[in-house]
Amino acid sequence: MQISSRFTIALHMFMCIHIFEKDHKITSDFLAESIHVNPVVIRRLLSQLKAAGLLSVQRGSGGASIAKPLSQITFLDVYRAVDCVGEEGLFHFHENPNPDCPVGRNVHRVLDGRLERIQAAMEREMAGMTLESVLKDMETCIEEDSRR
Repeated sequence: MQISSRFTIALHMFMCIHIFEKDHKITSDFLAESIHVNPVVIRRLLSQLKAAGLLSVQRGSGGASIAKPLSQITFLDVYRAVDCVGEEGLFHFHENPNPDCPVGRNVHRVLDGRLERIQAAMEREMAGMTLESVLKDMETCIEEDSRR
């Protein structure tokens, strides 16, 4: 199982905005070019990130900017903003195991709590990772590239 690529695309968007906002107008076309996805995908994510209060977006060719200090935006904020996981959580369980089978009858009792703990652990880790730290690493990588 994989988390939707919307999450990593959104992180890529934040990196582009941060790195290029001083020199370029950050439009959906600009972001789509870096990410190699359709601008429609970018516009949908911009809308979701704006609704979550993480980005400011000017209509038309106004561009996008980061709405909060990078130290206050966590991976979990981004993950939740772009709807990577439905209400049922990270693990989508088959709905109707056979109640006449001893395994089917008990599979939820055995697995549900464990799967909830796995998701909670992942979300705790994501809550501890800020965009500030990831963007510092990106700046370091770009600086290293420029020295080559």
